[in-house]
Amino acid sequence: MAGSPAQRLILLCDHASNALPSGYGDLGLSRAHLERHIAYDIGAAQVTRRLSALLDAGAALAGFSRLLIDPNRGEDDPTLVMRVSDGAIIPGNAKVGPVEIASRVERFWRPYRRACVGLVEAALASDRVPVLLGIHSFTPTFKGRARPWSCGVLWDRDPRLAGPLIEGLRAEGVTVGDNEPYDGALKNDSMYELSSARGIPGALIEIRQDELGAPEQSEAWAQRLARILPSILARPETERIEVFGSRADLNPG
Repeated sequence: MAGSPAQRLILLCDHASNALPSGYGDLGLSRAHLERHIAYDIGAAQVTRRLSALLDAGAALAGFSRLLIDPNRGEDDPTLVMRVSDGAIIPGNAKVGPVEIASRVERFWRPYRRACVGLVEAALASDRVPVLLGIHSFTPTFKGRARPWSCGVLWDRDPRLAGPLIEGLRAEGVTVGDNEPYDGALKNDSMYELSSARGIPGALIEIRQDELGAPEQSEAWAQRLARILPSILARPETERIEVFGSRADLNPG
C-alpha cells in the first residue's frame, strides 16, 4: 500500500505484478509467458505508483501474478484460477483442486482484498467518502483485431466518476472507450464489492499497453490523470454514499 490512508482518492491495481511466490516456481511457464499480459497488466503499477505520489492518493497493489489467483475476481468465480489464458496452458494450474484454490484464497486473494477494504474503511473513518479508481491495461490487439482506444473507462451504474473522467480524457484528445474493451459490470470483482455494493463512487481505467511501454509514457498518463481527477473529487455528488445497484445483479451470467 502507498499514499495517505485517509485520502479520498484510492487507487486499486489488481494486476500490478507478475511475481510468483516461493513454492510455486514458474507454474511451468517460460519467462516469455510470464512477461506477457496473461501474467499481469503491463505498465499499470508504474502509473498507479506515480499517480499516488502526485496526488497523495491511497493505493493498493497486488504483489502476485493473476496466474496464481486473480484478485479482480469474486471468490466463487470459475476464472479465479485460470488453467488456460489467451491460448497458453498453465501447467501449474492444470490439476489444481478446491483445496489448493482455498489455500491460495487464504494466502493471497483475501489479504489483498482486505487491504483494499482497509483503505476504504480508513477514509470513511475520517468522515470522507472515498473515490475508487482501478488501474489496468489491455493489449493493443485481440484475436487479430486492433483495438482503437487509447484507454477505456469501465463502469457499472454509478456515473459519478466515470462520466466526468471520460469527458476529461476526451477533452485532452484521448480516444476513450466507454465500457470498452470490457464491460464494467462483473459480479464480485473489486469494483463491485468495494464501489457498487457500498454506494461509493468508482470506476476502472484500462490503458492500452503500447502507451505504457516506456517510463516517460507511464509518467505522461499519471500526469494526465493527475490533471483531471482533482476537479472530479471536488464535485459534491462524489461526496456522498449513494447506491445505484449493479447490472451484474440483473445479468449474473
